[in-house]
Parts: sequence; C-alpha cells; structure tokens
Amino acid sequence: MEKETTNLTLYRAIVFGLLMVIWVIFSGLLDGFHLTLGVISCGLVTWMSSDLLFDDREIGVRDRLRQAARISVYLFWLLWQIVLANLHLLKVAFGSADLRQPQIVRYKTELKTDFEKFLLANSITLTPGTVTIKILGDTFYIHAINDFAAKGLDGEMDRRIGHIFEGSKSNVDAAGSEA
Repeated sequence: MEKETTNLTLYRAIVFGLLMVIWVIFSGLLDGFHLTLGVISCGLVTWMSSDLLFDDREIGVRDRLRQAARISVYLFWLLWQIVLANLHLLKVAFGSADLRQPQIVRYKTELKTDFEKFLLANSITLTPGTVTIKILGDTFYIHAINDFAAKGLDGEMDRRIGHIFEGSKSNVDAAGSEA
C-alpha cells in the first residue's frame, strides 16, 4: 500500500510538471499572477485527471523513460510517413480522376490497450489520405482515398506502436504473456 501511494504521488507530480511546462510555454507570461493561475489550473486538472495519462502505475520510471524514447522515435517515423503521404496526395489531387478510388477498409489490430488503439487511430487519421471512422473492439474502419493509401495499412504502424509499449504490465495482463 505504501508503494502504491508513493507511485500515485510520483505520477501526479509528473503530470502536474508536464502540464505546468505546457502552461508556461503556451502562455508565455512569467509574472506572478499568470504563474499562480497556472499552478491553480494545473493542480485542478491533475487532481481530476492524473489517472488518464498514466493508467498503468506498476511500470517503473526506467520503463516509462524507455517508452518516452520509443514514442519519440515513433513520432519521427510518423512525421516522415505524413510527408510521404502528402506527396502521394499531391499526385492524386493533380492527377487524373482514375487515381481516386475512395473506399472503406476494415483493419484488424493486435494492439490490446485502449491507449494503444487511440494512438493508432490518431496516427492513421493524421496520415493524409486515411481517416479512422470507427473502432469496434479490435477492428478499425478506415476511409482511404485510393488503393495506395489502403495498402499503406500493412501493419507497420501497428507493430511500431506495439513496440513502444511491449513489456508493460498492461500488455502482459491483456495478452496473458509478455508482448
């Protein structure tokens, strides 16, 4: 019970710190009045929602840092995929009408946690030419602008997101063995 309370306090402190950094960056105002408003706002948000950011509190700081490093690598890869998809979409927009074959694609994922599925759905939607329409369990329904965009749903994004969170307790519990 003592360790659980310590972990909860640590995670709330991390959430508060992250929110406060974002507050300072976005407000750009460092006077006492605005910093006090930031402390009050971030404190309230932390109190109400700190369990949303770090759902699995069994993971240690080292594993959390490993996840942060992996998600950073993933975000750079995703940014590159967005650039490539934009170039393809440019060809589609200025090309013949034959290049546009809008379709709904059903995609089954191996990801287990809601956060992993959330990350996948948003990554798909951020990639030009594809939009996640609906998620039912492990099945995603995705609008793709053409066959090329639909074939881009080859599981690579799914694997990369799974790699970010592999070895975490939530994946072990959900899958019955380590992912």
